Amino acid sequence: MPARVVLAMSGGVDSSVAALLLKEQGYDVVGLFMRTGVHAPEDRTPSHKKGCCSAVDAGDARRVADRLDIPFYALDFERDFERIIDYFADEYLAGRTPNPCVVCNNWLKFGKLWSYGKQLEADYVATGHYAQVIRTKDGVELHRAIDPDKDQSYVLAGVRRGILEHVLFPIGAMPKDEVRALARRANLGVAEKPDSVEICFVPDNDHGAMIRRRRPELQTAGHFVDTHGTVLAEHAGIENYTIGQRKGLGYAAGDRRYVLEIVPATNDVVLGDREELLGSRLIASRVNWLLEAPPNGPLPCSAKIRYRHTAAPATVTALSDGSARVEFAEPQSAITPGQAVVFYDETRVLAGGWIEGREDA
Repeated sequence: MPARVVLAMSGGVDSSVAALLLKEQGYDVVGLFMRTGVHAPEDRTPSHKKGCCSAVDAGDARRVADRLDIPFYALDFERDFERIIDYFADEYLAGRTPNPCVVCNNWLKFGKLWSYGKQLEADYVATGHYAQVIRTKDGVELHRAIDPDKDQSYVLAGVRRGILEHVLFPIGAMPKDEVRALARRANLGVAEKPDSVEICFVPDNDHGAMIRRRRPELQTAGHFVDTHGTVLAEHAGIENYTIGQRKGLGYAAGDRRYVLEIVPATNDVVLGDREELLGSRLIASRVNWLLEAPPNGPLPCSAKIRYRHTAAPATVTALSDGSARVEFAEPQSAITPGQAVVFYDETRVLAGGWIEGREDA
């Protein structure tokens, strides 16, 4: 009897080709679509890059499943997804910058979705992520994808090691152009569909407006201040800003100013020079180790502090409370509370945690 796989199908080309490959490899594939309650304006124009989980996406996913002759179910995750939107809003209002894709993977795709899969007696859960699970004699390892431009291992570092044993990433060893070519040859109908590049519940990219709609009772307007506390100007709300931001401040200065700190207690946004963004050490909380056990001492690695950051040489030290101290070989710019930090040994993901902030040496 073939192994059963529940596959998260978003209606995009990546998860569709994942379904094709799993079917060709002889798995008993069940397609699952997550209904989140997010209703973005539909736009089928080729140039439009949008989020996932819309009604159009659900229809695309169902048509692919029908073509491949696999069972397909749409699951109601609206209540769970509301928690992610609340997390997103509350993090910004706490002066932090959230990463909803990491949380969605941890809570939903490899949490709730896998729980549903176990009810179907599934052996594996699969997605169309660009990453690789490599099985060795010592256990499972999470690695970067073959295609460096599409690698998504950063947003998967929170998947627990026990679940990783049951995870499949069918397209992780393929470049994107090959994935689209496979979709064309199989006439899947989504071969030219644009990638999802936006936060699905912020389709207009105005996260500040979304947060104000979500928390209309809160007053977050305040002042831009310099590092000495001198008031420079007023701002409309701390939810509009993130560490390292320069553009879109709504404040004109004679020289370039960057957001150095957000202080929710006073609604101050601290501005300064680019050099003041640099830091060599950080503390990460809730570290998820993908090793057999956390290291007993300092561990050399490369560390990535946001999705588009180039991983930099560092040393990570596990602490007794589940957190970790990270020290970089060279100062890094815009270490941002609320973002994930992920540790690598070449292509292998060692662990991931949540940045609490810079630590002064």
